[in-house]
Amino acid sequence: MDRDAFAAACQVIGITLDDSKLAMFEAFESALYESNKVKNLTRVPQDECWITHFLDSLLFHDLIEGQDLLDLGTGPGLPAWPLAAAFPNLQVTGLDSNGKMLAFLETQALPNLRVVNSRIEDTGWSERYDTVTGRALAPYAIQLEVSVRPCRKGGLLLPMRTAKDEETIRNFPYDQLGLELERIEERDLPVLGAKRLYPIIRKVKKTPKEFPRPWATMKKQPLNG
Repeated sequence: MDRDAFAAACQVIGITLDDSKLAMFEAFESALYESNKVKNLTRVPQDECWITHFLDSLLFHDLIEGQDLLDLGTGPGLPAWPLAAAFPNLQVTGLDSNGKMLAFLETQALPNLRVVNSRIEDTGWSERYDTVTGRALAPYAIQLEVSVRPCRKGGLLLPMRTAKDEETIRNFPYDQLGLELERIEERDLPVLGAKRLYPIIRKVKKTPKEFPRPWATMKKQPLNG
């Protein structure tokens, strides 16, 4: 990892990482790519990890509300691990059904990071988290449908999306899920200049009982505007 470049880029987005935290990120990167030799955890080249994995995971930190965050489809811990490492007061749950990915993440333990091997629809979680995010874990409509129930009323859904999703974001029928789109935040990923979109979605009502629907139904009949 280019420690100096990473630290400087974090400063640009409002995060100061001391030497001990930078060492944690370096250790995570080394462990990820050592495991990647046999487990196929990421396709991102190691020299791009600090941008594509770490910075991308931290770029929206100032949009997060509350103390309890759920990261759906966390994979090897993105954005869950970088957020937990950078912000020790944030309680982060990283959920995924891929045991191979989570077996790696469990080796990178942090006091404020909980790792759960499950599908979200099997957890039974309801009205539990202040912020629910996920790194484009599914088509937009499906991501919102599986994210809404574990989010507290008044909390935020904060999906990580890209520019190609903008029309879908603007036209989605949020009211069907008891949601309200407050605004869309646009950020440029430092160094790469890649455009990221963060719809700020408020949960204004309790989730209707029929949601989320079975996965096959969501794929076959996605909610749309």
